[in-house]
Amino acid sequence: MPVLRLPTPLRSYVNGQTEVHIDGQTVGEVMHGLVTLFPAMEPHLYNQRGELRPFVNLFIGATNIRDLQGLDTPVAPEETILLIPSIAGG
Repeated sequence: MPVLRLPTPLRSYVNGQTEVHIDGQTVGEVMHGLVTLFPAMEPHLYNQRGELRPFVNLFIGATNIRDLQGLDTPVAPEETILLIPSIAGG
């Protein structure tokens, strides 16, 4: 089952877990599983049209899924997906 690693600011929505194991064959299926298990995460990850927010970056290894097949990127059962939101400041 793929592992989704979460950054500190989002861990409060998943009971403080640093990573969650969610079944899915694509990144999109894993993400759908995440918001199904933890519905409070959805507005932080998706806009009102159901699209992944632009500041949500998902990586498999060192590669952003936007450089692969997006949410249709296949994931192996032993794969780790990193969720890294963009950070702004000044």
